[in-house]
Amino acid sequence: MVLPVSTNYKPQTTNHKPQNQQPLKPHCAHFYMNRRTFLHQSALASVALSAGSAFGFSGRDLPTVRVAENQRNFRSKAVEDTIRMVRGQIKNPEMGWLFENCFPNTLDTTVDFSMVNGRPDTYVITGDIDAMWLRDSTAQVWPYLPLMKQDEPLRQLIEGVIYRQTSNIRKDPYANAFYKDDTKVGEWKDDITDMKPGLHERKWEIDSLCYPIRLAYAYWKRTGSVAPFDADWQDAMRLVVQTFREQQRKNGNGPYKFERTTSWATDGVPLSG
Repeated sequence: MVLPVSTNYKPQTTNHKPQNQQPLKPHCAHFYMNRRTFLHQSALASVALSAGSAFGFSGRDLPTVRVAENQRNFRSKAVEDTIRMVRGQIKNPEMGWLFENCFPNTLDTTVDFSMVNGRPDTYVITGDIDAMWLRDSTAQVWPYLPLMKQDEPLRQLIEGVIYRQTSNIRKDPYANAFYKDDTKVGEWKDDITDMKPGLHERKWEIDSLCYPIRLAYAYWKRTGSVAPFDADWQDAMRLVVQTFREQQRKNGNGPYKFERTTSWATDGVPLSG
């Protein structure tokens, strides 16, 4: 079984202190601290591994950097079984250790799962930022798709991502990142574009709309379920097609523009957005 892993790099977040950052709500602060703790412990462990040969570290000496079990945001039996299976088959103890700590990290630290009006809802923060990217959230849960048939709660969690992505696209197909709380005000609130409540960022990116389609198709292929593809999802897909056609710009520039006051030359769109 091949378990793809995706990483997402956002250079603008490096050494950057957001302006007008709002205090995290309790559940968001819990996610954020879990993520920070994991990254901090992983960095320390990496130093230890780098020096391992010099100090004689063995597989038994590798530290556990996963958050404590009672602090994990979501637990999947299929994921835990896969970790044990893979660790048992990998001869290199460091590689097994790396898989054990990294593979479940999305579930441990970034997901907020609940049932809303009788259907699953999954909000996925993108690491150290309390916001959900359409692209990133697909990539974050992608490695778990092969395990859905073995784990009904895990299948529901991924279905919840589809419902949440549908809601976000219907809110604004030109936005790339969203908050769970529509009243939250973020650092990019003054961007020169049509910012709406609940948006973290409104950077038009074609992959933001491609990735939810990819997740929906893969979910359907693996489960055969059409439950999340309701009238709201169909409306969202119509908006996707409409947005793609607008951005072909065959008749003018279309309704979207984006400018940002920033020292990063690549963080805005030239020619007045």
